[in-house]
Amino acid sequence: MQETTLAKLEGLEHYLANLLAYWMEMGGQIAIWRKPKSNFLQVLIDKSGQLKRVPLNLEELPAGFVVHPFEDQADRMAFFMEASEYFKVDLGQSIESQLEELEPLPLMLPTLEAVQKIRHLFVKVDHAEDGKTNGGMEKPAFLDLVKKGIAAIESGQLSKIVPARRKTLPLEASFDLAAAFKNLLSSYPNAFINFFHLPGVGTWLGASPEVLIQTKGDTFYTMSLAGTQKAKGDNPIKNAAWTQKEIEEQALVSRYIVDCFKKIRLREYDEHGPKTVVAGNLLHLRSDFTVDMKATNFPQLGSVMLQLLHPTSAVCGMPRQAALEFLKENESFDRSLFAGFIGPINVEGETSIFVNLRTARLTENAAWLYAGAGVTEDSDPESEWEETEMKCDIIGNHLKNQRP
Repeated sequence: MQETTLAKLEGLEHYLANLLAYWMEMGGQIAIWRKPKSNFLQVLIDKSGQLKRVPLNLEELPAGFVVHPFEDQADRMAFFMEASEYFKVDLGQSIESQLEELEPLPLMLPTLEAVQKIRHLFVKVDHAEDGKTNGGMEKPAFLDLVKKGIAAIESGQLSKIVPARRKTLPLEASFDLAAAFKNLLSSYPNAFINFFHLPGVGTWLGASPEVLIQTKGDTFYTMSLAGTQKAKGDNPIKNAAWTQKEIEEQALVSRYIVDCFKKIRLREYDEHGPKTVVAGNLLHLRSDFTVDMKATNFPQLGSVMLQLLHPTSAVCGMPRQAALEFLKENESFDRSLFAGFIGPINVEGETSIFVNLRTARLTENAAWLYAGAGVTEDSDPESEWEETEMKCDIIGNHLKNQRP
C-alpha cells in the first residue's frame, strides 16, 4: 500500500477510536461498514437510547442497519438501528480534510486513551449467557459432530449439514479495536467490513464475503457461496483446483436459491457462475443471481427472498428444517448472531444485507470467533476442522499484538 494511503488510514484510526469511545460511552447504538470494493466508510448512529425490533418488511423501513440472529425468533423480528446520524468517510482522502463534514466530537483524545475507554464498554458476558457450554467446542467434540453429520447424510436424513464451532481468543492489554478495523479494511478489499455495537446485545467485528440479498433501484441480487480452499501462489484463482465434494457443495446452495424462486413462481432470473473468487486468504466458488423487479412486477422481492433464504444451506444445511433440528440437538453452543444477517437498509436508496460470517463477538476480556464447515458424504472430519481454523484466523489474526 502506498505511503500516502497508510497515512490516511492512520488518521482514520485516531478518528474512529474517538468516535466509538464517545458514542459507546453515551449509550449510542453504532454501525460502521465498508462495502466490497468501495472506497467509502459508512457510519450510522442511533441516538434514541431505545433497543428496537422490527418486522422484516424492508421496503417500509426508514434508513437504518438491521441485525438478525441465526435462529428465527417466534415473532420473526430483527434488531434495528435507525439512522439518527449518517455520514460517509472517503478513504481516499485524509480525515483532516473531511472533518467539517463528519460527526463533530467535543474532544479528540489521544488514540491510546480513546482505545482504553472503548475496551470497558464492550458488552460484558457471564457464563450463564453462554447457554449450553463455556468456551465453545474443542477439536475432539467438533470431529465427533462432523462424523454425526456424515452419518445423518449416509442414512438419508440430510443431504448437507454445516456444523459450526466457537473459538475463544483472549484479548491482550494491547488490543486496539480501531487498529483492528483499519487492518481489516486494507487486508480484505472484497469483503463487507463491519463493526456494530448494540448495548445489551453485543459488540461485533467482521469481514463477511457473502451477500444474502441486495436491492438497488429495480435490481435484486443474491449469491450462492460455498467450497473453501486456501489461496496459494501469486495467481491463486488460476491455481485453484476444486474437488467434486466442493463443486457439489456449491451446487446445492445454488439449487436452494432456485428452489426459493420456484416457491414464489419467479422464473425470470439471470444466473452466472460458478466462478472462483478470493475472500482474504481463502478461495470460494460463487454463482450470482439477479432479477429485474420491475419487469417481474415484484417490488417486494427483497423482503420475500430474505425470509425464504435465511438461514441458507451454506450456513445450515439441507433439507433446512431437518438440518436446523440436527444443529439444535448436536451443536453445544449458541450461535447468537453468527450466521445471522446484518446490513444497511434503505441507505442511499440501497439495501445490502450480508450473512454474518468471518466474525467475532468482542467481550471485555476475549473475542469469540465463529466458523462453520459444509459437510457432505465425502467430507473428511480433519479437513473440516482445518477449514474452521482458517476461517477463524481471518478475524483472529487481526486481534493480536497490535501495539507494543
